[in-house]
Amino acid sequence: MTPLRRRLLILVTAVLLLAGLGTGVVLHAAARADRANQPQAGGPAVTAGKLTLGQKGRLAFLNAAAGPHRTAVASVPSADPGGGRIATSLKCARFYAAAGTGVCLQSVTGVLKQSNRALLLDADLRTLRTFPLAGTPSRARVSPSGRFVAWTVFVSGESYSSAFFSTRTSILDTRTMRLTPSLETFSIVKDGKPYHASDINFWGVTFASDDDTFYATLNTANQTYLVRGSLSRHTVTTLIQNVECPSLSPDETRVAFKKRVLSGTSLWHEYVLDLRTLKETALAERHSVDDQATWLDDRTVAYALPTDGKVGSSDLWSVPANGTGAPRLLIAGASSPAPL
Repeated sequence: MTPLRRRLLILVTAVLLLAGLGTGVVLHAAARADRANQPQAGGPAVTAGKLTLGQKGRLAFLNAAAGPHRTAVASVPSADPGGGRIATSLKCARFYAAAGTGVCLQSVTGVLKQSNRALLLDADLRTLRTFPLAGTPSRARVSPSGRFVAWTVFVSGESYSSAFFSTRTSILDTRTMRLTPSLETFSIVKDGKPYHASDINFWGVTFASDDDTFYATLNTANQTYLVRGSLSRHTVTTLIQNVECPSLSPDETRVAFKKRVLSGTSLWHEYVLDLRTLKETALAERHSVDDQATWLDDRTVAYALPTDGKVGSSDLWSVPANGTGAPRLLIAGASSPAPL
């Protein structure tokens, strides 16, 4: 056999092996997804139906329970979160809604490439615009008025603990459809001085009701900061260190956030920060919370925790925002809560 034919044979063999491996990965993923889409005995009652984002007295979320409605936007009565849930046909990796505006981050994994996109939704969950995402969906928020939408994606890496992760946070004005592709274009004031660095990352936006002020996490030089931003001035200012995934309370006096409890680890505890005094209050939840909490009202925050014994599933829990009481299970098999 000539050297040329030998090289061609090696090349063809390598291609066939890769094709076989790819097919195996796809088949394994399909089988696993098929199992997750089968209803399980003892699971919650889920009925197909419609949801209007203007509905009062309902709590929207992503259904994480096994069955055909897994990852679908669903809802329950706010007064009876453990009751039967209504599931829509819309499926997302991350979801949020406010004032009749919704955002759905979707992710579809292929053999060689992952497809990610953000859907801007109207009150009937119809898609108004679609935006390609540069990475894996992570966080999503809508301003109280519904005018602004924010999302964060991982451009590389799989978690905040990765030494190689990079995030990109975008903000969309739903009136003008003007998209700010990255908050990294905003001017930064750190410790009272202009700040520039090549390692800047933002994530976890939360909006105030004035359609200008927002809060987010800034990461630079291995430190995280809570920043207050202005959309009109394209600026952010650092307030305090070790604050991640802030969530502004309805009365806009406090921020719920996750605080890293040990440097270099993926362990976070949930706190509430008084924005006037910068006093931190530890909440009663003692598990590590890797989520952007949601305020159900001025007294209660909700967040997702992994379901015990179920890989890829999560439950929604709630806890008093003043540090008292104890965590309670809000909705089993759920994530991404959005009070309507």
